[in-house]
Amino acid sequence: MKLPKGNDFADRQRNASDAKRALLEKFKASPKIDDPEMVAKRAEKAERAAEKAERLRLAKAEKAAAAEAEAARQKAAAEQKRTLTEAERKAERDRRYAARKARK
Repeated sequence: MKLPKGNDFADRQRNASDAKRALLEKFKASPKIDDPEMVAKRAEKAERAAEKAERLRLAKAEKAAAAEAEAARQKAAAEQKRTLTEAERKAERDRRYAARKARK
């Protein structure tokens, strides 16, 4: 493989120095922390985070309310079944009592 012309140590050192200088200039050109644009972006980001937290809070509240409603529904269904079972037991007891009375 042939090496490109001008590939001596001084050229490589100069290329590395130029690359470092370009990187430093790019860094210096970036907006500073107190730049109004950056302040606005941070405020916007904080606002979005607050909105997201509020949405999550509402979602949790809705989920808790739904769970409560489901628990209440299940409790009511169990109570109704228990009441029905008690009524069936009473009816069976009354039927046995009537049958015993009929035999005498």
